[in-house]
Amino acid sequence: MYQVDAFTQQLFGGNPAAVCVLDEWLPETIMQAIATENNQSETAFIVENETGYDIRWFTTTIEVALCGHATLAAAHVIFHSLDYSGDVIEFQSVYSGVLRVKRYNDLIALDFPADTLEQIAAPAVLSEALGIEPMVTYKGKTDYMAVLPSEQDIINLSPDFALLSTLDARGVIVTAQGTESDFVSRFFGPQCGINEDPVTGSAHTSLTPYWATELGKKTLTAIQLSARKGHLWCTHSDTRVEISGYAVLYMNGYINVPDIQQQSLI
Repeated sequence: MYQVDAFTQQLFGGNPAAVCVLDEWLPETIMQAIATENNQSETAFIVENETGYDIRWFTTTIEVALCGHATLAAAHVIFHSLDYSGDVIEFQSVYSGVLRVKRYNDLIALDFPADTLEQIAAPAVLSEALGIEPMVTYKGKTDYMAVLPSEQDIINLSPDFALLSTLDARGVIVTAQGTESDFVSRFFGPQCGINEDPVTGSAHTSLTPYWATELGKKTLTAIQLSARKGHLWCTHSDTRVEISGYAVLYMNGYINVPDIQQQSLI
C-alpha cells in the first residue's frame, strides 16, 4: 500500500489517498474494511490487466463510482514505484468506463468524462445548510453544484453537515470565480462519510464545463480552498475533461490482509 498527497507539490498538502496494489481482487468486505481502517477520504485498489489496470475506489463507508485524486495517486504510484515505462495508463473502472491518464514530466493529467449539469431551483435545505442563497444551482450525475457570488463567500462557509447529509446526492460542490485562479471551489460530502474533501478531482468534471462556458475559455486554473488546498489545471473538450495536477509520495508499506476464509470475522 502507498499513501500519496494528490494535487499538490508539497508534502502534507493536497488530498491524501491510499493506493493498494493487488495481484487479484479481494472480497468487497475486505476492501471496505481496509478503506475504513485507512481512514482516508478514498482508498484506490488496482489490479493489472492486459491493457493497463482495473481500478476501484472506496471511502471509509462506501464504494464510489469515480474519484479523481485517488486516480491521480494511483497513476503516481504506477509511474514512479511500479517500473512502468509508458507515459499513458488506461484504467478500467466498473462504473465510469475507461479512464486514461497521461504524464507530462511530473504533471499527471486525468482524462475523465464531463458531467452533465441541469439547472434547478436550490433546495431549501441546501441554502439553509450553507447559510447563503446560491446565485444559481445545478444538479449533476452525483452532486449538487452551488455557484456563490465571490471567493470570499466560499472561504467563509461553515456548513451544517447534518442538514447537508439529508440531500439526495453524493455531495455538494460550492464554487465562485477566483482571484488568483479562474475559479475556486470546496466540496462537502457527509452523505459518504466525508464532511469536507480536501481536493476533489471528480468535482472538476462538473466545474470545468460550467466555468469554460462562463469564462469563454477551454483551459482553466483552479484552486480548491480546503485547509490543505489543491491546485488543478483543467481543460474542457466536448464530452471530456482533462484534469491535471502533481502528487507527492508520503508513505509505502504492506497490509497484513486476513485470511480470506476468516473474512466473516470482520
